Amino acid sequence: MTRDAGASPAPRPYSPLIIASLAATWLIWGSTYLVIRFALVGFAPFFLMATRFLCAGGMLMAWQLARGAAPPSRREWRNALVVGTLMLGAGMGGTAYAEQTIASGLVVAFIAVMPLLLIVTNLAFGVYPRRRELLAVSVGFAGVLLLTRGAGIEGSPAGLLAISLACCGWALGSVLSQRGFALAQGATGFASEMLCGGAVLLVLSAARGEAWRWPLQPSALMAWIYLVVFGSLIAFNAYMALLERTSAGLAASYSLVNPVVALGLGVTVGHERVSRPEWVAVGAIMAAVVLLFIGRRKTRR
Repeated sequence: MTRDAGASPAPRPYSPLIIASLAATWLIWGSTYLVIRFALVGFAPFFLMATRFLCAGGMLMAWQLARGAAPPSRREWRNALVVGTLMLGAGMGGTAYAEQTIASGLVVAFIAVMPLLLIVTNLAFGVYPRRRELLAVSVGFAGVLLLTRGAGIEGSPAGLLAISLACCGWALGSVLSQRGFALAQGATGFASEMLCGGAVLLVLSAARGEAWRWPLQPSALMAWIYLVVFGSLIAFNAYMALLERTSAGLAASYSLVNPVVALGLGVTVGHERVSRPEWVAVGAIMAAVVLLFIGRRKTRR
């Protein structure tokens, strides 16, 4: 049986690199939010994130230069500063600040608004979503709105503001990294972004008067090591690889999967309490991820 001339070919399967990168952003990042809460027992929020990214970025940059990679140009350092300020300074700094008063599972569930923010930001560059993709992120956004009405987030206005600014900064930085603010090639670019973002976070830490000291609690130190190795060197680089090779919507799909991982760990390991309306909100968010991937698998004429 021959294929109709007007039919489009079947979608190309994902490469092993993209599958591995998706797994890293979905599973590892889903666990890091609870780990951040453990690390905050011994670290101030901005100092925690600053040292995390400075250490990971320094190791990655040293590795790249030792392998003979070209260092970033002046323009690429400028781009890394802009993107790093938004994604790490605002995005990760705001997340750590919010987790001081909001349960880690609820923080990551709120971040499910990310695909909608990416689509809205891309509209300024003439990139318009498909109908099913727009429906998917709208359902996810409705779930996030319901989540904000729960006691776990409503009781912390400062935390809600911090996580809202974090989402906006991460979304804008993600789009700019694809639209005129390109980083250096490969892991060198990721390293420069972490170094610049870490420097900005250190400035924010100093401006807030945070104590720059290492924790005495072994659990906090182990949590910091996990964030450096798994959350930064592995998962963050996987996310940047997705931004380079796939659409921004697919790269942000972690924000719809992470709530399940984070809430599961938060309830079982972190002993966090989640109310029934908050579970309903997470259910709406997870319905959105199904719509998102069903939409991508549809063939176009």
